[in-house]
Amino acid sequence: MLNLVSLPEIPTAAWKRPLGKGWEKPYSVRYASNLDDGPWHGMPLGGFGGGCIGRSPKGDFNLWHLDGGEHSFNSLAACQFSIFEQTEDGSAQAYAMATESPRDETLSRWSWYPAEKGNYGALYPRSWYEYKDVFQTQLICEQFSPVWAHNYQESSYPIALFEWTAHNPTDKPITISIMLTWQNTIGWFTNAIKSPVVKVRDDGSPVYEYQSKWGESEGNYNQWIVDNFRVGCLMRRDYENPGEGDGQMVIASITNPSLEVFYLGKWNPAGDGGEVWDYFAMNGSLPDIEDETPAQKGEQTATAMAIRFTIPPGKTRKIPFILAWDLPVTEFAQGINYYRRYTDFFGRNGQNAWAMVRTALKQGDTWRENIINWQKPILERSDLADWFKMALFNELYLLTDGGTLWTAATEREPIGQFGVLECIDYRWYESLDVRLYGSFGLLMLWPRLEKAVMEAFARAIPTHDDTPRIIGYNQASAIRKAKNATPHDLGAPNEHPWQKSNYTSYQDCNLWKDLGSDFVLLVYRDYLLTGAKDEDFLRECWPSIVLTLQYLKTFDLDNDGIPENSGAPDQTFDDWRLEGISTYCGGLWIAALEATLKIGAILGEDTAIFASWLQQSRAIYHQTLWNGEYYNLDSGSGSDVVMTDQLCGQFYARLLALPDVVENQYTQSALSKIYQACFLKFHGGKFGAANGLKPDGTPENPEATHPLEVWVGINFGLVAFLMQMGMEKQGWQIAEAMVRQVYENGLQFRTPEAITSVGTFRACHYLRAMAIWAIYGVLTEFQG
Repeated sequence: MLNLVSLPEIPTAAWKRPLGKGWEKPYSVRYASNLDDGPWHGMPLGGFGGGCIGRSPKGDFNLWHLDGGEHSFNSLAACQFSIFEQTEDGSAQAYAMATESPRDETLSRWSWYPAEKGNYGALYPRSWYEYKDVFQTQLICEQFSPVWAHNYQESSYPIALFEWTAHNPTDKPITISIMLTWQNTIGWFTNAIKSPVVKVRDDGSPVYEYQSKWGESEGNYNQWIVDNFRVGCLMRRDYENPGEGDGQMVIASITNPSLEVFYLGKWNPAGDGGEVWDYFAMNGSLPDIEDETPAQKGEQTATAMAIRFTIPPGKTRKIPFILAWDLPVTEFAQGINYYRRYTDFFGRNGQNAWAMVRTALKQGDTWRENIINWQKPILERSDLADWFKMALFNELYLLTDGGTLWTAATEREPIGQFGVLECIDYRWYESLDVRLYGSFGLLMLWPRLEKAVMEAFARAIPTHDDTPRIIGYNQASAIRKAKNATPHDLGAPNEHPWQKSNYTSYQDCNLWKDLGSDFVLLVYRDYLLTGAKDEDFLRECWPSIVLTLQYLKTFDLDNDGIPENSGAPDQTFDDWRLEGISTYCGGLWIAALEATLKIGAILGEDTAIFASWLQQSRAIYHQTLWNGEYYNLDSGSGSDVVMTDQLCGQFYARLLALPDVVENQYTQSALSKIYQACFLKFHGGKFGAANGLKPDGTPENPEATHPLEVWVGINFGLVAFLMQMGMEKQGWQIAEAMVRQVYENGLQFRTPEAITSVGTFRACHYLRAMAIWAIYGVLTEFQG
């Protein structure tokens, strides 16, 4: 298991940053009540739906999404790799491999790695820590989880692999010891408030109380395990049947005759760390003490292991470490429990972390090759810039990090149920208006999960919930879910996702004019772009297509064929008032009716009523809204704003080979106007395209919110549209501006919904940004 190897090659497309280098002026949050953990975010570790752990470019483990749908951000200094190096002359040095010491002054005996002595690289799901100019040994730690396209088993595993490669460039042997320490956090990740109160935040969004059991370690203990060539420390707590937060966590590595293994079963991570560091810094060892004593109330417990070996001159060694966690249950409302997808392969009793170690050590090399082979065709394309390849893969981070749910399979759900939060601030699942853009990655890479989400929406449409509640935007009262309305979302972690939809209450989403059309277009998209063979999928969704279009048509108050916007923000731009027929919602409506005719023809269903609505709509849409250069915002407000996303319906029509919503010459003219007014005239294109500006690039209302924001996902959608229309030069300009704003200003791995020209952002960890995959799709898979 100890191989002669070479140093790993870090792809040129990886996002790179000097280790521990700060940001002079990173973006900061726009609203004080919104989440802003600062810029220290790195690629998350873990598969989909089993929870994830984030490790930052300064080397600390600081993001803990181990409770389904919940967010904890806090650096745990005891969770850390450390390196000891001794040369032949006896000189030695040791560092914990994070560039910042704990702010609470714990572990004061430890030495911390100096900043900017090496580089961090990330290309999801792999990332690298390359250390330079401190040790004589050349050291790279590559870390990854087994996530790759079209894989529905390993992509769910809550496993992280760390492959340490050490090369001796000198002419004398060097002794290295790699230590991994970890704090026992079993039991921490569940809501201590079992009936959380839902409140309305200052921005009008619902938010519920969440208080993890952070630091409650009573009863936790650590067990040293030797299993043939596998060694590790198992962190656990005794229980009868696992509830949320119960289970195991493990750190592990290998042993053989050329390696020395050391361990310390229990130590105090709240102290100065001397019981670990005094041994390790002296000679790379640990005292080899087993201690399975459970932590007392108020006590913390951690464990440690180290692997020591000597590297001959000019040789290279590779040592794998495994981090795995088995927390099989996720709880929503009290008593609403689901098993996670990975339990289909490892069991459900929460006692299977060591089985994960065995699997990872056996299959880790194959997993890594599978990731490389998946990414290779894209990375080798000479016609795509490295910055685009970087963002394309790294934006998939949200599938691990986004409060992701992936439940165990059932007879009804053979792939399980899946969901990603709209974002951490708007904590509800799979917001449909957002996933109209942000679901392209899931569609192209894990299409069975994409269809599972849409089937969940199909089941939710006929349901109703007459519970009254206060709407945050205007304090009106409205029922939660109208029968046959397409819900905005599939529910929130504090209730019962999939069963209780329409969690958001900022607006009354029963009145929205885009959701029903979005549903129809996504169903047909998911059918057509996955081979156009899955008629069972269409048939399952068809009854809800009929119901929701009939529901949406009730908002056509003048019976001219197109449902009118109400003069309130009743679509995805939910701070932006549209009145009468709107270009945005009307175009989506026409495209959805065209898609319905196609679906009906495939299934042999009667679509005459939809054909008549379509004929009416087409007769008035262009003539009502075209102003000679672009399409007006709507027919009722009198606004001359150029809306960036005015022709989303036309984009979808072309994507799905449907008849154009508007003729080609009008599309070209409108896109040219958008490019000029919303991109070039908005701070010279530096920030991307703003949502809506006057033709001269000035704001209609300088106090407006959404029109003056730059939405990352909307920009990527616009770029895909420009590519679709042959305007590649303009598209790449906008895409590059957008990527640079995110990845050069401390927004990496927390991509927001919106940025502003004054360096603020709103709603980080946002779903819509995965629309970058629409760009790649239009350039490649969706052609022809």
